[in-house]
Amino acid sequence: MGIFSDSLDKATANTLTRPLPKSPQAQMRFLVKTAKGTRAAAQALGISQRTVERYVKGQIKQPRPELATRLADEVRRRWQPRVRAKARQQAATTSGITIETRARFGYTAAPGTTDDARIRLITQHLPPDYAARLLDAHTAGATDQQLQEIAAEGLQEVYFKDRGQRAPGLQVAFTDIDYVELGY
Repeated sequence: MGIFSDSLDKATANTLTRPLPKSPQAQMRFLVKTAKGTRAAAQALGISQRTVERYVKGQIKQPRPELATRLADEVRRRWQPRVRAKARQQAATTSGITIETRARFGYTAAPGTTDDARIRLITQHLPPDYAARLLDAHTAGATDQQLQEIAAEGLQEVYFKDRGQRAPGLQVAFTDIDYVELGY
């Protein structure tokens, strides 16, 4: 996973309305229910079906650290799918997405302007059309570079060009990303 994918996953997780199950037994029960059986849950985690049954019954209480991580990730990925879908739909149609980043921005523009790249801290709200493109690309499994290009295009149009009010022909380069946080 890349920095943009992780940030989109974190933004999606912030839309949840209920906390995740805490104990390994509750997590395993949820996974068995959503995977439609112990066999499918075992395949998702890469363990035996009998081990899954032992967790559900409470015979095993503490998973190995790597299994605990895989279990928590699977539960997080499947938790409240309708709430996630509704939040993504709202971001893509009405509310948009907010991006906060510290990165190096350089650009090419008309002669006589400075195009030296420099590190900027930018917090900008992107309109729903860019949010929809980002979320659709993330859902389709786009690479982090593709997500970065969509975000750069959005920042170029909204932040640097002020929605077409200034700097026609400006092309922004979005590189050396220190951090990115997305929210919707």
